[in-house]
Amino acid sequence: MDWQAITLSVELALATLAVLLPLAAMTARWLAVTGFRGKAWVEGLLALPLVLPPTVIGYYLLIAMGGQSPLGQWFESLTGHTLTFSFSGLVVASVLFNIPFAVQPMQRAFEAITPEVREAAQCCGLTLWRTLYRIELPLAWPGILSACVMTFAHTLGEFGVVLMVGGSIPGETRTIAISIYDRTQSFDHASAGAMAGLLLVVSLVTIAVSYGLVERLMRRRRAV
Repeated sequence: MDWQAITLSVELALATLAVLLPLAAMTARWLAVTGFRGKAWVEGLLALPLVLPPTVIGYYLLIAMGGQSPLGQWFESLTGHTLTFSFSGLVVASVLFNIPFAVQPMQRAFEAITPEVREAAQCCGLTLWRTLYRIELPLAWPGILSACVMTFAHTLGEFGVVLMVGGSIPGETRTIAISIYDRTQSFDHASAGAMAGLLLVVSLVTIAVSYGLVERLMRRRRAV
């Protein structure tokens, strides 16, 4: 069992959540309440990671963050190391390929809030931010919880983008999915099977618990 890879995967998932969730919440709320020309194109752009092969996403991220790119050169001059094949690069890549898993559940939750609720908040003198914090976020909590779970689970199991952007550097970019691949390539099926089973159990338990919590929240809301 490669505990270093498991720990790194959990750290990557938590870092992704910390960076992505606030940005995704703002984007989801904006898309839910705003109608504008070209909205379908914006939603389609955000949903691209759902349909594009991970290697395609990884290739473009590798080009965009590589040492010859403006972003890669800026990051290297700032930190002294490259953005690709580093944990920092994995976080950037993870945030980008998890966008639809975070935005879409929250957007549906914000869309379920009737316009009358926001209008009532405005009539009571609440500002946009107070309305968001005190009314909309609590009402959208089931969608936010689903977004957290889906993002966390997807980050743990992501392989193609992580391999393209980070490679397989122990303690730096070798996540549990990469470690499973490496162990399989070296015919260490016992270790690969153990880690695959662990990933399966963690993903199943995480999703089942989230569904249970969302159902409980919805029952409480209907009972009020």
